[in-house]
Amino acid sequence: MKPVIERLRLAILDADDAITEHIKWKAPSFCFNSVDRVTFNLRPLHQVQLIFHRGAKTIEDDFHFDAAKWSGVLEMIGQDRGQVIFPSAELAAARQAEFVALVREWVRA
Repeated sequence: MKPVIERLRLAILDADDAITEHIKWKAPSFCFNSVDRVTFNLRPLHQVQLIFHRGAKTIEDDFHFDAAKWSGVLEMIGQDRGQVIFPSAELAAARQAEFVALVREWVRA
């Protein structure tokens, strides 16, 4: 899955000029305005998993993000956290444009 991870990594960086990358928990993590927003979970070796979040701690505020709009791609796993799982390289390639649009909207929410 390494080629898929690399392709998605570059797609995230291309999604918005304000997105930066660093390593967090031994995996690529992406910040917007210095706040971690998307982090790879590299532990499941048979699939690619990305965690969409708003930093290390839950933020108690009005989070304006329409998760229902992304229900085919993003699974919400908390009030302000979600995950995207690509079980295959083919699905990751087929959904890349939609994934990039999700990243753009998530980081700005």
